[in-house]
Parts: sequence; C-alpha cells; structure tokens
Amino acid sequence: MDGISFAMTTPTRVSRIGLKARDTATVAEYYKKILGLVELSRGPNVVVLGAGQRPLMEIAQSNSAKEDDPRSAGLYHTAFLLPSRADLARWTRFAIDERIPVVGSADHFVSEAIYLTDPEGNGVEIYADRPREGWRWNGRFVNMGTEQLDVPGLLGELKPDDAWKGAPDGSVIGHVHLRVGDAGAAEEWWNGEMGFDTVQSLGGSAVFLSTGGYHHHIGANSWQSRGAGPRDDQRTGLAWVELESETATAETEKHDPWGTAIRTVPAA
Repeated sequence: MDGISFAMTTPTRVSRIGLKARDTATVAEYYKKILGLVELSRGPNVVVLGAGQRPLMEIAQSNSAKEDDPRSAGLYHTAFLLPSRADLARWTRFAIDERIPVVGSADHFVSEAIYLTDPEGNGVEIYADRPREGWRWNGRFVNMGTEQLDVPGLLGELKPDDAWKGAPDGSVIGHVHLRVGDAGAAEEWWNGEMGFDTVQSLGGSAVFLSTGGYHHHIGANSWQSRGAGPRDDQRTGLAWVELESETATAETEKHDPWGTAIRTVPAA
C-alpha cells in the first residue's frame, strides 16, 4: 500500500465525479491550469480529466443548463487529496506566485486544506492529510475542527528547487461535500442505503461519513440549503458521484433524498 492514500484503502471510497457545465472548455481549462489535471479523453460534449492515468472528473457540456443555485441541493465542493504535505506546499507556492484566487484555508486537525471556486461556481478543496496515527477519536467520532492554516509552516516543507509540476500521480478525490436540505436525513440515507459510518456531526447542520475509519469520504451540510427540495437536473453543477467498492460485483446507481445520483462500481 506504499504510496496509496489511506482514503483509497477503505472498503468503499470516492472514484470520480461528473459535472454539468455551460462552458466545458473553460471549466476543463481551469482544472488543468489550476490543479494540474491532465486531459485523458475528449468527446463531442465531454472532457475527462485525471491525475496520472486515473480519471477523476468528467465534465459534460449542456448549452441549455441554468446556472447552479447555491441554495439548492448539489455540490458544496470536490476535495482533491494530494499524496503528501510537501505536494500541498508546492501547490501553495505555485498559487502565491501565480496569484490564484482562493476563498479560504484551514487546518482541520486531520488535514490541511485550501479552498477555491471554479468558473461556474463549483467549490474546490485542495488538501493533504495529516498522518492518521495522529488523528484523535472519541469513540466513533473523529476530532475535526477549523483553525487557521499555518502557511509559513506549510511552505517550510519546501526545498529551494521544489516546484509544482501539476497534480502528482497518486492524487485522488478524497471526499465530496454535498449541499443537502436536511443533514439528518442525509445521515440516515448514507447510513442505511450506502452503509457509511457517521464519523462527525455538527449540531444537525452538517454530517461527515466514511468507510474503513477515514475521516470522511462524504460530507453533507445544510448551511446554505436548509429545506431544499429535489434537485433541478437542468442546472449546472454536480451530475453524479461515483464510488468504488471492494465488495461490489456490478455497477449500481441510487439517488439520495434530493435526487443526487450516487453510482457504485467494483474496485479495479
């Protein structure tokens, strides 16, 4: 398992996401330029991006789609997990040098993260996990919080000749954070329908879930979207989330209480 993030060694984990865009070329270029993803394939209306040879996201063109509504159920952010803290430091130096706009940063105790927004309003997280041996658990709940990111300390990981050269092989989608109408209903669905464990809950407004003891593969919050009803599939944003499972024998698809498509495929 050397070189494989712990997030990807669990029984079920995130494989890919699908986005619907009004301008696929612009959105794809953002992820290639800002994150250093590579284009793995292109069709008449879709672009597939990844790291190394691993596909991570599929961006589909929809000329008639309406703009995403941040008050509705949908995507809060896609979280790209880099293999090491040094990789996050390289990206951070690159972002500073290139003056890339960011919307926030945080030390979550289990990870360090920087947040952005893509050209069509989709949230993006770039993060690195802290060693899991240092994660603190209180029973079944992991200690996660939000404190100021120590940017100077992070940049201290760098050697003089270190440079960001694009998303390194081993970069994955560590977790997907969803907007939902009710965090409790989301928790019940992910527990019952998908077999995910609750690893943290924030006062009924957010829940974090995983398999195999990861800090979270799925987040769900109602911070902006409390009371949201079924999703409008004619809007841009999240089209589907794909999970890979060690126990799945065939591809299946379920829909959460707001109509978000959750696919499960057998692990390769």
